[in-house]
Amino acid sequence: MVSREYRHAVRVAGVDLKGTMSLLYGLTGIKGIGFRLAKAIIQVTGLDPNMKVGYLTDKDVKKIEEVLSNPIEYGIPSWMLNRRKDYATGQDIHLTGSDLVLTIKSDIDRMKKIKSWKGIRHALGLKVRGQRTRTTGRGGRTIGVTKKKKK
Repeated sequence: MVSREYRHAVRVAGVDLKGTMSLLYGLTGIKGIGFRLAKAIIQVTGLDPNMKVGYLTDKDVKKIEEVLSNPIEYGIPSWMLNRRKDYATGQDIHLTGSDLVLTIKSDIDRMKKIKSWKGIRHALGLKVRGQRTRTTGRGGRTIGVTKKKKK
């Protein structure tokens, strides 16, 4: 067995991950990677999901980042990606970190600009996906019901 050097923090895809976490749960600390995608990445790279993140070598980190940059090329199905049929390119891509945040913000701004229903709801600060608004999602100072005082 090859002894590996332990690191307390490992930088993967621009995010510092704690070395004490298992690889499967450590990868979910990257914005845009959930449990199922993390499991698929580990399966494709051939790493041990129970291994601690602190024992990853630079070669392993590079392998994980390569799979993240182009997951379809490594056999990960397109339904696992978070950006299918991208508005600008029409490609199936997977975004992580700040790229994901900026893309979502630009999508919301585009919806506001064209004044779609979702854009109007975003602009007004209301619920967007059809939830009820009669009792929840209220913004204001009043809480509960107050009774009138008797004379």
